[in-house]
Amino acid sequence: MTDSSPETEIMPSPDGLPRRRTKPAVRPVLDEQALADALEAEIEAEAAESLEPTEPEIEASLRERGNRLTALEIAHLIVDAAEDKKAADIILLDVTELTSMTDFFVICSGGSERQLGAVADGIIDKLRSEGVRPIGREGGSNSHWTLVDFGAVIVHIFAPPEREFYQLERHWSLSKTVLRVQ
Repeated sequence: MTDSSPETEIMPSPDGLPRRRTKPAVRPVLDEQALADALEAEIEAEAAESLEPTEPEIEASLRERGNRLTALEIAHLIVDAAEDKKAADIILLDVTELTSMTDFFVICSGGSERQLGAVADGIIDKLRSEGVRPIGREGGSNSHWTLVDFGAVIVHIFAPPEREFYQLERHWSLSKTVLRVQ
């Protein structure tokens, strides 16, 4: 009768402190088919572990709705969400003829740093409820300028001094103004 528990022996280490080393347990010999099955199961387990976590599932109807919305519809949803959060001087510019990076700019102002964050959060939440997720968000609570990128629509939320300084409306003055809410 053999003992299946691993044996330990104390080995000296380079720093002089004793280390315990476990001797590997003796494995029983498997036939070829069992070995092939075990290898295949191990490969499948590694493949399942290597999959990166996906984003949480949303309802199929929301995903389909998000895919069906046009860039203009997304832009109007953004304007509505900004208006709900009391953003000031909201402007929607059509820049399709001027640049290939996006179709629309939504530019608005917030009265405080807290309001800039609230407007950005409100826009993101409203569009998520419609099945549209942002590509990215730039600018924190102290940056005075928050940018939210939805691909076809880019949102700029400014503090009033920064909006006056950068003057994006003037920079994109050749674009068509679709909507202005004051």
